[in-house]
Amino acid sequence: MGLLITAVLAYLLGSIPFGIVAARLFGLGDLRAVGSGNIGATNVLRTGNKAAALLTLVGDAGKGAAAVLLARWLVGESAAGLAGFFAILGHLFPLFLGFRGGKGVATYLGTLLALSLPVGAAACLTWLVVAALMRFSSLAALVAVALAPFYTLAFYHWHGAIVVALMSAFVIVKHQDNIARLRAGTETKIGAKS
Repeated sequence: MGLLITAVLAYLLGSIPFGIVAARLFGLGDLRAVGSGNIGATNVLRTGNKAAALLTLVGDAGKGAAAVLLARWLVGESAAGLAGFFAILGHLFPLFLGFRGGKGVATYLGTLLALSLPVGAAACLTWLVVAALMRFSSLAALVAVALAPFYTLAFYHWHGAIVVALMSAFVIVKHQDNIARLRAGTETKIGAKS
């Protein structure tokens, strides 16, 4: 019963659309009609409002981390990965937005940081290095989430790596349009308005 409650509450927490909240707070209009239409920090940044983008990044990462930390504290380590998984599902398929959410990168990274600091740090560092070199947020995310299960295996444990691999698969599927644009050479670079 504790695991079921954990999953439901983590999903609901993950469903909070911080990009939409930040866009409304800063008077940016409907975020889904801006840039890529995504509700994440990268698209909020396309509005030119860095404070709103930062709030979105912190909120989205924070809800993933909070889900993991609360589950670990209230239920135990066995619930931590489950909570992270359902927080990401909540972000990708939010109840509050008709199950049409974001791509889950910030929530994913927040989840990893709370699950295992070395794993989260390695994934964040991977994102930063690829983003700095290639200037594509989507490519940086794809590389980071593809490598995260291996980081988890190295720094956490094998059953955590299975959960992280499942989370990675969902995030990668949500990036299919980005993958197509990367292949076509039409993906928008970081800092560019689309």
